[in-house]
Amino acid sequence: MARPASGALARYDGAVPATLVLVRHGVTPLTEVGALSGGDVLGPSLTTVGRRQAAQAADAVFRLGTERWADLARPETLVASPMVRAQETAAAIGRRLGAPVGTDDRLAEVRFGAWESLTPVEVEASWPGDLAKWVTSGTFAPPEGESYADLGDRVGPAVDELAAGSVGRTTVVVAHAAVIRSVVGRALDAPPSAWGRVRVPPCSLSIVRIWPDGDREVTAVGHPAAD
Repeated sequence: MARPASGALARYDGAVPATLVLVRHGVTPLTEVGALSGGDVLGPSLTTVGRRQAAQAADAVFRLGTERWADLARPETLVASPMVRAQETAAAIGRRLGAPVGTDDRLAEVRFGAWESLTPVEVEASWPGDLAKWVTSGTFAPPEGESYADLGDRVGPAVDELAAGSVGRTTVVVAHAAVIRSVVGRALDAPPSAWGRVRVPPCSLSIVRIWPDGDREVTAVGHPAAD
């Protein structure tokens, strides 16, 4: 029986996991000013910097299974959120891999509702204390928006389906900061109230491995695409 890679979850029963590589999209005009950009609006597009970040992420993903995390299977499939920024980032990765981009609406960013496109300062001015409550409670939702728990209920089944269809293979998932936090949080059995503590920079890579029996390993979180 093959010995597990150093530092990996010890599965001496020979079970084989699915590997999900979670890539956050590159920056947009809203990212650059720190505004809340959720799933209520498909745009905006990547900036020039965001497109450069997407190219760097594409190169990093291409090297998975060889120069980076050599014990993982090479990426074969690619799925993305329907948001424009995720689709543009995924397109860059797809060109590098020679793979088509699938879309799953359940991977859209958390819905900010009435807070959409506002900066934290603007949210605080109109809803004092509510943004902090959204981050730390896990169950508080913005007006007409979603809580982290709501997001987990939406994203969780999509991730489980991807994992079930990717046993022994690597699937790249291009999504958003809150979405990736929810996947990592669920993998660690952390409550939604803790998910906001996970930092996910633009175009960073996070890796989760999921076994058919539900066992999970967090291999990397927020790893920069550029060397």
